[in-house]
Amino acid sequence: MWEYTDKVKDHFLNPRNVGEIEDPDGIGEVGSLACGDALRLSFKLDEKKRIKDVKFKTFGCASAIASSSALTEILKGRTLEEAEKVSNQDIAAYLGGLPEEKMHCSVMGREALEVAIANYRGQKVKKEDFEVVCNCFGVTDREIVKAVRENDLKTVEQITYYTKAGGGCAKCHPKIEAIIERVRKDMENEAPPPKPEKKKLTNIQKIKLIEETIGREIVPALKADGGDLDLIDIDGNKVLVALRGKCSFCPSSEVTLKQYVETKLREFVSDELEVEEVRQ
Repeated sequence: MWEYTDKVKDHFLNPRNVGEIEDPDGIGEVGSLACGDALRLSFKLDEKKRIKDVKFKTFGCASAIASSSALTEILKGRTLEEAEKVSNQDIAAYLGGLPEEKMHCSVMGREALEVAIANYRGQKVKKEDFEVVCNCFGVTDREIVKAVRENDLKTVEQITYYTKAGGGCAKCHPKIEAIIERVRKDMENEAPPPKPEKKKLTNIQKIKLIEETIGREIVPALKADGGDLDLIDIDGNKVLVALRGKCSFCPSSEVTLKQYVETKLREFVSDELEVEEVRQ
């Protein structure tokens, strides 16, 4: 039996943003009822080209519903360029983690987002343009390559967990193994991309940027789940915060702090920042 975090259970039992946008700017459909999981994602932009509203309809398990609900909360207020950077790992982290066997649900969310953004831009992501490797679940070589690269996968079993490919008759296992070997060899030969240098900040600039990031990127997501966060103090590279609302007694609060709050502050401010909780 799989163990789900309280956040996964909450987003399954109380999913956010269910439905469909009227006259959407972008719409994406992935999966199929025949394969057991399907997702329809639609969004509307505001005058500043930020995602003003986003809704979903999902046919699938608890993880599929929770992942879709989490994705819609993550996307609100982002530009399409920012939304494109959302990975399936971000969706899983927002939920406090998913069982590895259910990671394909977070991948389905990321794929629906990709199709919806392409739809807005007048482009089309067509499966016919790629080789279908797994006929049981209609998974293409492109989807397997992306899963290997984005999640550092090494085995056919992991590919099945993340894409469902290979979970049926198993005839495609040799092809999947060949793709894994080829992609991982390419990954080993590729030089890691240089990290963009973050500008050295003065103390005042750092404090201001931390406050802005917490207010813009972190607090809205926590409030959507009945939680909140207060900035208590900044001591060098230590950011001291207090969790409020549901977050203050959530068993996954440590995951929220490290995998979400700290990750966001490192992304937007400095790689050296560490977040610590202050109990008040």
